[in-house]
Amino acid sequence: MIRRLIWSQKPTRSLGGDLAVLLFIAAGAAFSSLPLVYVVCNAFKPMNELFVYPPQFFVRNPTLDNFLDLFVLMSESWIPFSRYVLNTVVITLMGTAGHVILASMAAYALSKHRFVGSKLLFSLVILSLMFARQVTAIPNYLIVSRLGWVDTYWAIILPAWAMSLGLFLMKQFMDAMIHDSLLEAARIEGASEWALFWHVVMPNVRPGWLTLIILSFQALWGETHGQYIYSEQLKTLPYALDQVIAGGIARAGVGAAVGVMVMIVPIIVFVVNQSKVIDTMGASGIK
Repeated sequence: MIRRLIWSQKPTRSLGGDLAVLLFIAAGAAFSSLPLVYVVCNAFKPMNELFVYPPQFFVRNPTLDNFLDLFVLMSESWIPFSRYVLNTVVITLMGTAGHVILASMAAYALSKHRFVGSKLLFSLVILSLMFARQVTAIPNYLIVSRLGWVDTYWAIILPAWAMSLGLFLMKQFMDAMIHDSLLEAARIEGASEWALFWHVVMPNVRPGWLTLIILSFQALWGETHGQYIYSEQLKTLPYALDQVIAGGIARAGVGAAVGVMVMIVPIIVFVVNQSKVIDTMGASGIK
């Protein structure tokens, strides 16, 4: 029965072709994962393996001393380690949530409403994507300073809400996935604009805002934000870990452990949201 079902599907490739494609994909995945494997292996290497020549890719005598040394260094800081973690979590979560909501609302207005200057506004958004962050660093600092936000959470959170990449991404998703006829049908049923946005638009552009969550979370989590925050009690986790690494060669093992700690949370967020993005895209294609 199973064999008859398989042959009834009339595959376009032979078994050898399927195996070749599978091996090619597996080889590409293995090659792409080499940097991640190397970072993890370095975190568990003792000091004599970190400086051996020629360098060894895999760890031979794994140890947890690097993580223990990192814990001791952070516990001796006059600012509790939990405070750095709390600062990073507050900034990352508030910045990501606000960016996704505001970018989606602005994208809905530009995508599904026609008003004077809408095309000009979107052209300015596209133009802003051409400038590197270093180019706008000084104007951004001047604006934040004039508003009195320096050395506060808002100096990082509010500019993150205004990033143009999210607006561009969400507008492109809404243009492609939301038909005007769907909105008109909901309006005929008596739905308000808020109901349209929250119950019609946002569920249908789920791949867009899940992708935006990944991008925004990764951007905020790994930044030290040292140009805006000067008080030690408001510093973030990446800043504190950078200070640990600054100790020199003697802290090479601790630095390897820091690399794993900084990247583990964004990787978890990416893996969780990636599966939802793929499922949602598949469901949208089937519909």
